[in-house]
Amino acid sequence: MRTQRGRCRSRARRIGVALGAGLTFSAIGGGACAQSIAAVADAASDARASATPAATSAAPALLPTVVVVGTTPLLGIGTPLAKVPANVQTVRASEIDAQHRATLTDFFVANLPSVTLADAQGNPNQVNLNYRGFTASPLLGTPQGISVFVDGVRVNEPFGDVVNWDLIPVEAIDKIQLIPGSNPAYGLNTLGGAVAITTKNGRADPGGEAEITGGSWGRKTAQIEQGGTLGPHVDYYATANASNDGGWADHDASRVRQAFGKLRYTDDDTTLSIAAGGADNALYGSQTIPRSFLDNPRQAYTYPDLNRNRAGYLTLSGDHFFSDGVELSGNAYYRHLRSENVSSNNNTDYGALDAEGNVDTVQGTNADSIVTTDSYGASLQLTLLGKLGGMASQFVAGVTADVANSSYVASQQDAYFTADRAAIGIGNFVQQTNAKTRNANDGFYLSETLSLTPQWTMTLSGRYDRANARIGDESGVQPLLDGNHTFSRFNPAIGVNWNPTPGVTAYATYNEGMRAPTAIELACADPAAPCSLPNDFVADPALRPVVSKTFEVGARGRIGRATTWSAAAYRTTLDDDIEFVSTAGSSRGYFQNVGKTRRQGIELAGRTQLGPLGIGLNYSYIDATYRSTWTESSPANSSADANGIVTVKPGNRIPGIPEHAVKLRLDYAATTTWSIGTNVTWRSGVYAQGDENNQDANGKIAGYLLIDVDTRYRITKQLDVFANVTNVLNKRYASFAVLGQNFFNGPGHSFDGANPVNEQFVGPGAPRGIWVGLHYKWD
Repeated sequence: MRTQRGRCRSRARRIGVALGAGLTFSAIGGGACAQSIAAVADAASDARASATPAATSAAPALLPTVVVVGTTPLLGIGTPLAKVPANVQTVRASEIDAQHRATLTDFFVANLPSVTLADAQGNPNQVNLNYRGFTASPLLGTPQGISVFVDGVRVNEPFGDVVNWDLIPVEAIDKIQLIPGSNPAYGLNTLGGAVAITTKNGRADPGGEAEITGGSWGRKTAQIEQGGTLGPHVDYYATANASNDGGWADHDASRVRQAFGKLRYTDDDTTLSIAAGGADNALYGSQTIPRSFLDNPRQAYTYPDLNRNRAGYLTLSGDHFFSDGVELSGNAYYRHLRSENVSSNNNTDYGALDAEGNVDTVQGTNADSIVTTDSYGASLQLTLLGKLGGMASQFVAGVTADVANSSYVASQQDAYFTADRAAIGIGNFVQQTNAKTRNANDGFYLSETLSLTPQWTMTLSGRYDRANARIGDESGVQPLLDGNHTFSRFNPAIGVNWNPTPGVTAYATYNEGMRAPTAIELACADPAAPCSLPNDFVADPALRPVVSKTFEVGARGRIGRATTWSAAAYRTTLDDDIEFVSTAGSSRGYFQNVGKTRRQGIELAGRTQLGPLGIGLNYSYIDATYRSTWTESSPANSSADANGIVTVKPGNRIPGIPEHAVKLRLDYAATTTWSIGTNVTWRSGVYAQGDENNQDANGKIAGYLLIDVDTRYRITKQLDVFANVTNVLNKRYASFAVLGQNFFNGPGHSFDGANPVNEQFVGPGAPRGIWVGLHYKWD
């Protein structure tokens, strides 16, 4: 019986012969049979186009290694990187394993250009990930601009488009691709880029591994994985992990439980798989704290703040080759999520007169919101390899359909604060909102990659998306919630690649994308009826969808066998961007379209190997600005007028986005059994939220430099011991800031609601942490 690698070799040879190139199978990057086929087909076509009669009759030549990347959400044949008009970044499982980072977002931030984080929640599993000035966040109400896929399934939750990073099992990841720009093939919400994650399988990852770690802040983790084959056609993979973390600050503990498994059938022409997983996580946060609290950065402003995520999902996927140049792939999925958030808040109306004319003496509130979502959908994609006008062609057509039903129940309870600012409830929770939403999104996309000459490639693509959101009041007392909104648009893209030599690629591209307003935004868009999110909904007048338009030019290449480099420059302009605008004299606000915003910048990256030393260095510059004039209420901004209003003007920088970032990674093989790695990360300062006009007296929060070290020693062939040290210099720093009122400015930071003080609140970073672990593997 032929092995899977043998089957890949056979099909690759047949494609080479079919294209008349007379090529043989050699080293093909990417790992998957379908990707190997794409690489051979493309290289074969180029070889045929450039060959002279004498060369054609010569002995078959070995192909060089070809890196293949996905250009659509579905797993399929893929496209050689040399023909992709974008600065795609690829991360492999071995790179993630080598650094033993606590979270996936932590790895991104330490290694990938143009990626930064903002810790607004005070929990490492719930950070806002920023890429090129766009956000993927677990926080409801945050404008989302990055789409995230796992095995072709979009995991931005339908209610709010949030990304719950804690639901993705890092151990199961085989490869991650960070695709920049507004690539329309990835559908809704792809304004600044897409993250495409592929999980492991038992044939490519046989054997088992187990790992335990322990160290600072009581963090203890355990994980196990096993993969293998059951006969010539069936393979399996499974992993599970558990983590308990007391947290470096007060009241920010985490408990994470994740599991994932996959069963696959493969033969010469067909792959079928079923994957399932789930998570049960409890994540406490310490919130941002006023600068006056920084004498003890571990303290929480108020507590408790808990996010409880419980999820389960099932994905069926497969692909089939009808011939060497015709592939059909598809998937179907079901996801269930129950997300509960319990938060404590001070009462910003303390001391004011209520509706009956009485003085409001309630110090604070506890808010409890529960989102339950059942989502399901399917995708189908056809790929055709062949000739068009005598030129090598790869044509892709796909269709997607996604439906989600969500319920949102929010309740509130009056509270008072203890001396250490614990919110103690008074009476029962009172329901504020009971709403149901239904999201139905349909899409159809086309892509054509045409090899004009052996050196020039053109890519044309486009996608039509139709998004429908229905919102209904279930309480019977908020009829204004009822609404039905539909948004649709065709988003085009064009790209050109030039390969003057086998080791150099230059490209230029233009693409467009769309983000439909979420139910959160639609249900809180009336200036006359502001809301306090994520606690209640009040009305749903229309908002316009956000449209992105991206230009990018760049180049990449290889020098010898050990050095790679890349450079890119881009500009993304958003029309009708959406912001949450506070209402004057109130803790409430509403979402509105604020006109144009723009993110533009450059990315430079390189990696080389000098004997035992590996060096990776990247730099990113992001100029993120508002391009329209609009006003907002920001009474804590020192430049606000007598009514607390500030005016945002074109050229003002968007808060939270650092202008500069530099990242250095060193890997040193000290001996054959001992390795040492170091990450050095520097980013510049950022403006605080609420300082959109860049005029507040506090100015920017400072930039910072972090150094992390990891090391591994191989005791035996199966057993490793490793250690990690983060923030080696024990720097004090903050990654996020927001302007607000401090109601705890009495003695010892006690409650003084009658005399709140305007302050800048910051999200402090973690101090030095040390962990050690053992890793054991078996065949």
